[in-house]
Amino acid sequence: MLNQAAIEHLSTADPLLGGVIAKGREIPPRPHEDLYLALLRAIVSQQISTKAAAAIWKRFQSLFPPEGYPEPREVLALTEDELRAVGLSRQKAGYLKAIAEYNERGLLDYEHLTSLSEEAFTQHLTAIKGVGRWTAQMLQMFALDQPDVFSEGDLGVQNAMRRLYGLEETGRALQKRMLVIAEAWRPYRTLACKYLWQSLD
Repeated sequence: MLNQAAIEHLSTADPLLGGVIAKGREIPPRPHEDLYLALLRAIVSQQISTKAAAAIWKRFQSLFPPEGYPEPREVLALTEDELRAVGLSRQKAGYLKAIAEYNERGLLDYEHLTSLSEEAFTQHLTAIKGVGRWTAQMLQMFALDQPDVFSEGDLGVQNAMRRLYGLEETGRALQKRMLVIAEAWRPYRTLACKYLWQSLD
């Protein structure tokens, strides 16, 4: 099993979490994705249902025949009206152009970004209009499959940890407690979060 060392570490360091992992389904490592594409998808998916996001993404891809790959130059050449016609808000249309422009400037270089610390990576990506801390963390966890990312601001992780550890705090106090608990999970905090999300199903 590919995550065996991580699972052993997490289960020993935190028996409560170990119980969640033992009851859960195996979470295999994911192949690394195209970061630029993953960023565009993340913006399209923000604050709407999965179903709506999939429909808009499909329409967005149809603007780039025949392959459906949104080359940065082509995204930048589209008008706001063309982007809005596929179901994007004016705000999101602007964010997608900002990502395309960032990529055109060579600022989404895979080698460089994967060498950054979590904090540096987050700062680098949140410099793009429309990309927040949460989006940067999700990209590290899912698109890059980086092993030690912890998203204390994620609602799902908060709910799962509240339930598992009986946490009563809210807001910043809750996030501080979560960070303290998650210290024991290093260097496998990403996998811990994935099992916490799974426990909510």
